[in-house]
Amino acid sequence: MWQTLTSDGALTSWAHGITGADWTSDRPFGIGTTRTVRAGAFAALNERFFRWDEGRRMSFYVESASLPGFKRFAEDLVLEPTSTGSRLTWTFAVQAQPWFAPILTLSRPILQRVTRGWADGAVHHTLQGTPR
Repeated sequence: MWQTLTSDGALTSWAHGITGADWTSDRPFGIGTTRTVRAGAFAALNERFFRWDEGRRMSFYVESASLPGFKRFAEDLVLEPTSTGSRLTWTFAVQAQPWFAPILTLSRPILQRVTRGWADGAVHHTLQGTPR
């Protein structure tokens, strides 16, 4: 799973709607690693990782984004061993601009389906080795 999350094809090979994800730091990755993620032609996020526990956990915040409406945005991905494999816990934290907060609240069910699809895609890709 860690390889799926950190590969050169991370996100674009299994996360619907993500059209580009480029690591802008050299390997080996760690704290301070950067990445640019694109969703369609309209959205680009520049991310900086502030936590990197190789094979277990990574967390980043968005330094800048082409999308209006978001004040702060971060994600935390945790892999924990289980008796049958591993558990992926993927947390999204968003603070919207005041004018955008009602829109974000109304779109929450859609966003939850999209992000659940990303997690499912990562798991499927890891288990099958094929894009979903």
